[in-house]
Amino acid sequence: MVRTKDPAVRSMLIERAARMLAAREAVTIRSLVSGTSVSTMALYTYFGGLPGLWSAVRQEGFTRLAARIEEVHATEDPVHDLAALGAVYMNNALADPHLYRVMFDADFELADPAAADATLHHLVVAVERARDTGRFRSDIDPLTLATQTWLIGHGAASLVTHGPLPAETIELTLPVLVALFAAAGDDTARCRRSVETGWRAQFPADAGSIEPRP
Repeated sequence: MVRTKDPAVRSMLIERAARMLAAREAVTIRSLVSGTSVSTMALYTYFGGLPGLWSAVRQEGFTRLAARIEEVHATEDPVHDLAALGAVYMNNALADPHLYRVMFDADFELADPAAADATLHHLVVAVERARDTGRFRSDIDPLTLATQTWLIGHGAASLVTHGPLPAETIELTLPVLVALFAAAGDDTARCRRSVETGWRAQFPADAGSIEPRP
């Protein structure tokens, strides 16, 4: 008789592994299931072993990020949308810092790398819209500028969630984005308004006081 896999058990193991890693606890097969109602065999049943588990943890991080990004609806202002996507990225890191740490560990392959690439694609599309509507110069390469935007967001998220900087440091991201987009051709004053409104739509002014969840 083939036993049906329980999605709740799989989710529990993924969440537990990510939190143990974030707490710098040694993750072994025995420590992972210690104190739970499942046996060590569950790790092999659901993931085939520890490497499969870490791949699943990485994928879960991107899955949650993609779900949050899908909730951002495009507006008539593509620069506003770029800032909103950056804010959602930051929110995702703050909400699940334990998963965020593992998302970019390339030692373990993703089961669905296309799903991870899709998160960057949203930035590329927004840059294309900004270029095509005249907000950015016509010679701007969307992938390059999208990657630069991602670098800014990832750096800030990493330094706040797992580094030395306090949560209020997140606010310093805004002028950096304004400088980047203005250098791409946008009017500085208009750019500042778009970035501010886009960011605040997803990240209220008092969000900087929110501490990342353990």
